[in-house]
Amino acid sequence: MVKFEIEGVRAKITIDEPERRNPLTAATVSDLLRFTQEANAEPEVRCIVYTGAGDRAFSAGGDLGAGFFDDPLGLHRSRGAIADLFRAMWSGEKTTIARVNGHALAGGFGLAVACDVTVCVEHAQLGMPEVGVGLWPMMISVPLLRAASPKVVYELMATGRTITPHEALQLGLISRVVSRDDLDTTIADIVGSLSQRSPAATALGRTAFNALGGMDADSALDFLQNGLTAVTMTEDAREGLAAFAEKRVPGWASPSAEGEPG
Repeated sequence: MVKFEIEGVRAKITIDEPERRNPLTAATVSDLLRFTQEANAEPEVRCIVYTGAGDRAFSAGGDLGAGFFDDPLGLHRSRGAIADLFRAMWSGEKTTIARVNGHALAGGFGLAVACDVTVCVEHAQLGMPEVGVGLWPMMISVPLLRAASPKVVYELMATGRTITPHEALQLGLISRVVSRDDLDTTIADIVGSLSQRSPAATALGRTAFNALGGMDADSALDFLQNGLTAVTMTEDAREGLAAFAEKRVPGWASPSAEGEPG
């Protein structure tokens, strides 16, 4: 139910069950985790793109069909894979990109927001409707609260209302809204830009950026002081500053590729 492919600097992970709006079944989440770990371990990969097959849905969230109550303990344990997926996405050095090609609801919305960059087609529906069926969006509270204020997140969870991509953009939950015709071009442009930047600076910077969430301001400033010193000691920093002075394109020491294929 999940496809995995590497194209140059980009790993692409596709939830591939479009006739069911790409649900996040236990098996699907397990595959998402496994492929994310594989992409994180691949030196040439600079970013991971998550998307859904077809043009209806990125993902409509968890599978609420028959069998939902059959094995409570087993389902409880399988939900740990969602937590591990978020951890793998945030702890790796690869920039994560959500290519939101359609509706992103419940856990699907959480997955989209958990990415570093979220590009969404303009006519999608977004939201967390779980409360309408007597559930609550527990696990995805973490990525949602990393992106928007508690008041915004709680209101969406408690009412279960869906929002437009433009409202999500205003609330800080996604990065860009584009037409369907421009979706792949926009993703390619972002991947191409990432491929031309220093791998060392991006890896160290992303690690520092993701570590700030649990720090108080004073601790964060000390942490970032050390982080800046670490970046300045890389070969990429020396090369980047030399290239700037010499008005030429830098040749990074770290693994990189020419740009986005195709």
